Amino acid sequence: MVQRVEPIYLDYHATTPSAPEVIEAMLPWFGERFGNPASTTHRFGKEAAHAVEAARVEVAALIGADPRTIVFTSGATEALNLALKGLAAAHPQRAARIVASAIEHQAVLDTIAHAPFEAVLVKPDARGIVQPETIDPSGALAVCVMAANNEIGTLQPVQAIAQRAHAAGAFMICDASQAVGKVPFAVGELDLVAFTAHKLYGPKGIGALYVRRRPPVALAPLISGGGHERGLRSGTLNVPAIVGFGVAARLAREHLHDDMVRIAGLRDELWAALQAGIPHIVRTTDQDTLPGNLHVSIPGLEAWRLLDAVPELAVSAGSACQSAELEPSHVLSALGLSDRIILGSLRIGLGRPTTRAQVERAAALLSAAVRALSA
Repeated sequence: MVQRVEPIYLDYHATTPSAPEVIEAMLPWFGERFGNPASTTHRFGKEAAHAVEAARVEVAALIGADPRTIVFTSGATEALNLALKGLAAAHPQRAARIVASAIEHQAVLDTIAHAPFEAVLVKPDARGIVQPETIDPSGALAVCVMAANNEIGTLQPVQAIAQRAHAAGAFMICDASQAVGKVPFAVGELDLVAFTAHKLYGPKGIGALYVRRRPPVALAPLISGGGHERGLRSGTLNVPAIVGFGVAARLAREHLHDDMVRIAGLRDELWAALQAGIPHIVRTTDQDTLPGNLHVSIPGLEAWRLLDAVPELAVSAGSACQSAELEPSHVLSALGLSDRIILGSLRIGLGRPTTRAQVERAAALLSAAVRALSA
């Protein structure tokens, strides 16, 4: 009888499993509580509308915002499209010039590239930090910098950048998908903030856009229809997912400190074990990063070969395979790293369910695989 090998999931930047409490809270809204929250003339609709608003309060509390500033979307990608395109459409008299960091998620970079924007991309420093003084917001409609990078985990000084943007009359857009629920985060000076539930142990297919109310930020909707979400996002609300988002947000607030301490500790243990087992391994950056982020490289050994050798381990290569060709990560390229480092890079993401036993096993598997492939 072949013994089943339990896989080890260390790709929590990509997605997270829904917490048991989230799943339990969602289930009734697929069945007996099926009302449409827009149908408030009867009990079924009123019950659903109340559940949506209760979730909105929890989601807003997670980022230190007024619940009236939260617009539910299908995820962070839609939220970022609404922020960028909606801002441009609402301000046709202004030049559609967007200043963004060169290490933004493709949801930002592709939106800028495929819309009538003049894009100015700013590179980070060698550690992966976008320094405020490198941002020139003069003449820009908006500045767009993510709160935490989805690949190397670096935390960005978005509040300082927002102050610089506002001084020049520009709006500040922030993709906070990787930061919210993982590190302390408050909207502060930010005008538009996108984030999503599935990065913080909530369901997929639901996200939010924070839209500043005071002073108000004018947006044009991308989707027309029944005027849902204060006219910014028409369409019948996904009540089960919104309820799950609310529970996930509450759990994130309650567990934030303990999660950060425990996960960062496991991350450091994993790094120490990898250094012991793979002497030539390098760490891309180790300052101002997400607690669960460990981005490393084994120079001279392509990451895809290593991952093929350890199928029981779920981590991400630092480069994406597109059209059967290995394309270097735009994030790592922006850091000025060599192709040798980039092609050997791995993004390891630890999360709330990660255990010490998994960390020890992952280090042993990677170390053994590197030795075998280098022999």
